[in-house]
Amino acid sequence: MSASKESPNSLRNHFLVASPFLQDPRFHGAVVYLCEHSEEGALGLMVNQPLEIHLGEILEQLDMEGGELSVPVFNGGPVEQERGFVLHTPERSWQNTAEVTPDVLLTTSRDVLADIGCGAGPELFLVCLGYSGWSEGQLEEELASNAWLHCPASPDLLFRTPATEQYRAVLKAIGVDINQLSDSIGHA
Repeated sequence: MSASKESPNSLRNHFLVASPFLQDPRFHGAVVYLCEHSEEGALGLMVNQPLEIHLGEILEQLDMEGGELSVPVFNGGPVEQERGFVLHTPERSWQNTAEVTPDVLLTTSRDVLADIGCGAGPELFLVCLGYSGWSEGQLEEELASNAWLHCPASPDLLFRTPATEQYRAVLKAIGVDINQLSDSIGHA
């Protein structure tokens, strides 16, 4: 990740919340954490849609310690779903770690999983398979069509809010009452 072409309007370190206007069913009820947003496009991870697999199962498949861990693994998005991403707090960095903010790092190398498995990993983390990506101008078009709502992210909402509560919690941070959202359009 590089911030070299990041625009002043970058939504890096923001949450995107799927609105009822978003037509893609893969994102229904999704909260996406944007790790990168520049003139070239955007990359984010869905952080509230757990898969039916736990981290311990993945660690066992990789012949690593930690098979007993019942930590959820999240569907990060529809792109490269076999690829793993770990969002975590900044106690240290691993082989392929990029800073999203001083409080949130993103690691894509196996060494962070090995450390998590043996209890030496980051204090707070989320493991995602796959990512959500937008090409140049695509996210801006989706925002203009009201497909997404957005707000600045916080480590508390990202790491400490249970996945089942994140959609409502992020909407509340935006100032939106979920009961007020509708996908119908009224005419006067």
